[in-house]
Amino acid sequence: MTIYLNGQYMPVEDAKISVLDRGFIFGDGVYEVIPVYSRRAFRLAEHLRRLQHSLDEIRLPNPHSLTEWADIITGLIAANEPDDQYLYLHITRGVARRDHPFPNPPVPPTVFAMSNPLPAPRAGLLGVSAVTAVDNRWLRCDIKAISLLPNVLLRQMAVDAGCAETVLLRAGTPGEAAFLTEGAASNIFVVKNGVLLAPPKGQLMLPGITYDVILEIAEACDIPYSVRKIPADEVFDADELLLTSSTREVMAITHLDGKPVGNAVPGPMFHKIYQLYQEFKINVMRIQ
Repeated sequence: MTIYLNGQYMPVEDAKISVLDRGFIFGDGVYEVIPVYSRRAFRLAEHLRRLQHSLDEIRLPNPHSLTEWADIITGLIAANEPDDQYLYLHITRGVARRDHPFPNPPVPPTVFAMSNPLPAPRAGLLGVSAVTAVDNRWLRCDIKAISLLPNVLLRQMAVDAGCAETVLLRAGTPGEAAFLTEGAASNIFVVKNGVLLAPPKGQLMLPGITYDVILEIAEACDIPYSVRKIPADEVFDADELLLTSSTREVMAITHLDGKPVGNAVPGPMFHKIYQLYQEFKINVMRIQ
């Protein structure tokens, strides 16, 4: 594997980062994940826009212009073997003595990027199982922060149960029912009576790039959809549940907390969305 670190491409075995890096000490940094199809970065502008949002929210100046990021990403794709990859970008506030406030004067940020093969997801065609949990993360889930311990623990709950994902339900305000936010590492859609339901973007969920694509597909193909707060009881009473992410694309959740979702098989909305997403990939990303 060839990686990028602070201006240089190198074998991953040669990469070195200081133990005083604030990413290591505090988790003080942000990241981005970009799928690559046929050696073309998927929705690069949108991913870099989300990266800029994360950097802005933690008050860390972007170390590169859009053109520089594009050049780094193009070089990283070319340096690695698969035609389909997923890129991981990681920016921290840099190396400084351990102290909670930002370094003053500022220090150079650490910029790291790597590529991994992107296999085509298959499990969703058969359906996957999920569990639910209380969303006990912080209140700025719109920031793609590298400090992901809550997500790690929530995702491990699914693994321990032999499931693919943990569906997160945030406690409501006094008198308000709990509501759906997202998955531990995905966005979640609910299908009821032929309508695709999506939680609204906000500080309690990550604004997924694949989430956007699904809603654009629904709009373009006249699939009924609604973006609104989704109470927990609508999740448990769903006809279908869909899981989406950059690396897992679109999957059907057929069992939730050990109980069937709908008919316990991928439903008609899943099959329609899945097919349209594959066509979108081919027409937009693979045909030049």
